[in-house]
Amino acid sequence: MKHGQISSKELTDFIRERATIEEVYARSMTKLAKSAGNFSQLGTFAPVWDVFKTSTEKLASCHLELVRKLQELIKDVQKYVDDQAKVHKKTKEEVASTNGAVQTIQTTGVALQKSKENYNAKTVDQERLRKEGATQREVDKAGVKAKKATEAYKGLVEKYATAKSEFEQKMAETAQKFQNIEESHIVHMKDIIQSYAQSVDETHVQIGEVHTEFLGNMENTSVESLILKLAESKGTGKERPGPIEFEECNTAIATEGKSHTHSNSFYSSSDSEDEDEPRKFRVEIKPVAPNNGTHQSRATIDELKASIGNISLSPPTTVRQFCMDYIYLEFFTLAIYSTLYGVNVPYPLLLVKFPGLCGLSNQVRPFSPPKTLSNASLSLAAPLARAESSSSLSSTASLSASNTPTVGTSRGPSPVTLASQDALPIAVAFTESVNAYFKGADPTKCIVKITGDMTLSFPMGIIKVFTSNPSPAVLTFKLKSTSKLEQILPNQTLLFSDPSQSDTNTKDFWFNMQALTSYLRKASEQNPAASYYNVDILKYQVSSNGIQSTPLNLAVYWKCTPTTTDLRLDYRYNPESMLCPGPLSNVQVLVPVDGEVINMQSLPNAVWNSELNKSLWKLSDISEKSDNEGSGSLRAKFELSDGPSTPTTLAVQFMSEGSTLSGVDMELLGVGYRLSLNKKRFATGRYMADC
Repeated sequence: MKHGQISSKELTDFIRERATIEEVYARSMTKLAKSAGNFSQLGTFAPVWDVFKTSTEKLASCHLELVRKLQELIKDVQKYVDDQAKVHKKTKEEVASTNGAVQTIQTTGVALQKSKENYNAKTVDQERLRKEGATQREVDKAGVKAKKATEAYKGLVEKYATAKSEFEQKMAETAQKFQNIEESHIVHMKDIIQSYAQSVDETHVQIGEVHTEFLGNMENTSVESLILKLAESKGTGKERPGPIEFEECNTAIATEGKSHTHSNSFYSSSDSEDEDEPRKFRVEIKPVAPNNGTHQSRATIDELKASIGNISLSPPTTVRQFCMDYIYLEFFTLAIYSTLYGVNVPYPLLLVKFPGLCGLSNQVRPFSPPKTLSNASLSLAAPLARAESSSSLSSTASLSASNTPTVGTSRGPSPVTLASQDALPIAVAFTESVNAYFKGADPTKCIVKITGDMTLSFPMGIIKVFTSNPSPAVLTFKLKSTSKLEQILPNQTLLFSDPSQSDTNTKDFWFNMQALTSYLRKASEQNPAASYYNVDILKYQVSSNGIQSTPLNLAVYWKCTPTTTDLRLDYRYNPESMLCPGPLSNVQVLVPVDGEVINMQSLPNAVWNSELNKSLWKLSDISEKSDNEGSGSLRAKFELSDGPSTPTTLAVQFMSEGSTLSGVDMELLGVGYRLSLNKKRFATGRYMADC
């Protein structure tokens, strides 16, 4: 039974390690897909990168799905280990009497052997005295002793027979229980292995499907189609312009054209009109052809950026004029998005942004959480189902912390001029990723997973110092404030540590200097022009406390009818989750909506992408200094042609510089090195909410 418990725990460790490998691979594939999306969008080959990006993202999703299945399996194994321990404890109590039977038969057997020896000795003495002609008294005395020995021997024989019967019965029962436990254990372990093998097999099938789809897409991407796409994106039209004819100058129109009142000017109202009258203007939006997708030429995007830079609105003199200027700017923004993404903006939406829009700043938003909300009374609670489960969302909705630059430039001496007598500058970066899933309105259902990476950056000149010194000073550091870390996975190729350390709040590590020197030398050979080389030192997982560990609490509400869908997302900044609360920047919310959306109204303004069927909000920094102490709501109303919609999972991304959620830190030990930069940040991984 003891070996059964050991094998169960070892199987758990094996599956957990496989899940970690799959997760690392999936993150690398996600990073690769992102790099494919950043490659040049110019030339005929540009659309092919979309095929690579999509295929790589799907491969990453396949491996992430395997990670999710393995993590679920680990939970099942862990539950079995706990149940197994309970069964073993109960069995030990039930078979305790068997131990007594074993002891009884052992002691009885020893006593029986001694009694037998005594009986034989007394009987032999009596017979010897009789033969030697001893006195009758001596013979009788020996006979009494022999009789007692005989009775004791017979009694122990009977007692041993009883003990033997009880021993055999209890041993048979106990052995059967042990065998039943072992048989059940083997069956359960085989079921776990079967689930493991099935999960891996399903992933291989999915990967095969992705590869087949990739090959099909490449076969369908012909030379002619790539040339045609380039021609359509760069072309100026299919009709040749007609001849230019001479036109006589109309002096009356030319003179009149100098006013704000010219019929072709953007504004058709004059400065002399009543300021309470709305300023009239004309907006013409010409979306690109649908087959152009989002791949506009760089020249077109640059022209739009230049147009935005040239917008100039006169200082508003009234609230109404301010609103009209605001609407004009919104019209122009819609025109830009229409051109970039091929969105056909409905005409009524252009003529109406919302009733009472200009008075919203003076109204109390009924959906916003009150300022006095606390973790204990949070009604908008964003629950959380599994943070790794919704891989169907676009990967653009989340910003992985591991995909961002790690360490900046050192504040120490120039890496070219480092000398062996200098204290060598080392920079460190802690990058954490918070994954969360909110579901319903129960804070206790919130699921959170926080992971982190520690990276050291070495200046180029340190390689020369290491290679010129056969015994460089050992680089040693202390990882501090580790009490919130559930698991630490050091780079075993480069790091040593003492597993017997008893302090739960710190952990000491030191480098294998020969391996570090070899690693840096190889990195410099691969990229000799680099000034610094980053080295992944360790990864860790942070213990979480449900919704209290999330920097931004979420709750989403859907109302779906055949013709409309109403959406509201409540959010609340949670400074208690951070050791040093800082603003959340680059906040974006992506919401998929099906049902064929034909019109969208939103507060604050969101962008609708008709090709992806998703709306996108981009928010300013959120902190305690924000309105309502960082609490607020996003609202949208979607008009549908094929409703009702099905509530989906929305994704949120944000990041924060200057602090981590774990509070972990590092300190250099010994001499020969100094810490020139300590950079900390965290960002969202998969951060999602369901209704």
